[in-house]
Amino acid sequence: MEKYMLPCLHKKLFGFDCPGCGGQRALVMLLHGDLTEAFFMYPAIYPLVLLGLSILVNLISPFKYYGKMVSSLTIISIATIVISYIFKQFIL
Repeated sequence: MEKYMLPCLHKKLFGFDCPGCGGQRALVMLLHGDLTEAFFMYPAIYPLVLLGLSILVNLISPFKYYGKMVSSLTIISIATIVISYIFKQFIL
């Protein structure tokens, strides 16, 4: 699976990570059961997985508070991506 990963075009062109760098590797780590390594690779992996699962569950069986939950998970995901990107680029 690792040999089929897409390279980051942003990193190749500009020489530094984009906000999504590490997402594919974190998903592979998560699928292999490396939960802590996946978090340290890409901290937004867990809110994004929860967001994706909630969207899939709603497609199968719609539920009442879907809109609020998706909005909250989207805000949490975006905030996690931005904070971890800033931390990775400017603090580490």
